[in-house]
Amino acid sequence: MARGGEVLTVIEPTVKEQILKDLDRLSPELQQRALQLVHNLVDPFPKGASIEDLMSVAGILDDESAREMIEAIEEGCERIDPEGW
Repeated sequence: MARGGEVLTVIEPTVKEQILKDLDRLSPELQQRALQLVHNLVDPFPKGASIEDLMSVAGILDDESAREMIEAIEEGCERIDPEGW
């Protein structure tokens, strides 16, 4: 295991070499997409906010704003688009 409890996996040299060759052929934008894809394969579950992050925003909405947000969520999320799937 590596630092931080990470598990290191040995990659066959030919696979790694082919990936690097293919990356060199991509535009910077596509390289970023490839990076995100690989990252999501390695760590598919995003980390949640810490309690400190949550506490820093607790209570920032007044009652009116909170009510408007709840209504917007209910209106926007309660609809089913049969053509959407």
